[in-house]
Amino acid sequence: MSRSNRKQQKNHQRQADRRDKHNCRNSQPTEQYASHHRTQAGAVVTEDVARYLAQAQTRRVREPIEARTEAQGHYACSISGNDITFGIGPAGTGKTFVSTAMACDALLAKEVDKIVITRPVVEADENMGFLPGDVGEKFAPFFVPVREVLEERLGKSFVQYLIGTGKIEIAPFAYMRGRTFKNAFVILDEAQNTTTKQMKLFLTRLGENVRVVINGDSTQQDIRAARNGLDDAYQRFSRSPGFGAVVFEASDSVRSDLTRRIVENYETYPELLSVAV
Repeated sequence: MSRSNRKQQKNHQRQADRRDKHNCRNSQPTEQYASHHRTQAGAVVTEDVARYLAQAQTRRVREPIEARTEAQGHYACSISGNDITFGIGPAGTGKTFVSTAMACDALLAKEVDKIVITRPVVEADENMGFLPGDVGEKFAPFFVPVREVLEERLGKSFVQYLIGTGKIEIAPFAYMRGRTFKNAFVILDEAQNTTTKQMKLFLTRLGENVRVVINGDSTQQDIRAARNGLDDAYQRFSRSPGFGAVVFEASDSVRSDLTRRIVENYETYPELLSVAV
């Protein structure tokens, strides 16, 4: 065999060896490679990711929303059939839960592109002072009631993902001017703490294909104003086409029997609220 033929044969053999070395897709790893620390670490990471995703899926609530009271049934129908729905009434009647759960269903069904959550940043007769962090971190304590429902319906990890990708947006009033909400399910919670000027600002942000829910309880107003934005908007628009309104009563409270009795007491004796202790 000539030198050139021997050299060519060696080149072919080296190429074959390289192909065998790097072609791992259709072959099982040898015992040497299987015991390598990187291979073992990769297997552990894969198991952790699989376990993480499994937990995220199992923690979701997959049951459809069922109205627990007649008022909740009217409320859900109004949200489905109107562009804007007012949910007005005392604490514990399910306003936040039903509206947020329906927002989750609309997002999963791809009826909307995103969920937008907003509320006035007003503390309940107590000043906590300066809150550190960015806008999301400052707003986080006020976002807890809605976020708890989101995490119950979608799973905590999925909610974190949706917030990170902008599919769930927290929109404080301070940064709302100039915005347009479209293809979205928008929830304004604690609307009794909006001024009439803020409510006008919010309502004029609404674009095409939006479903809006405005929740509040005027008996728990924390702002010093003779007329809040919720009452003003309700009186202006509740009978207009495309608007719906459901007024809950103390008997509609589903949080607990204790909460229902407390709310009934405050509604029965409202004059005691103005008596100095």
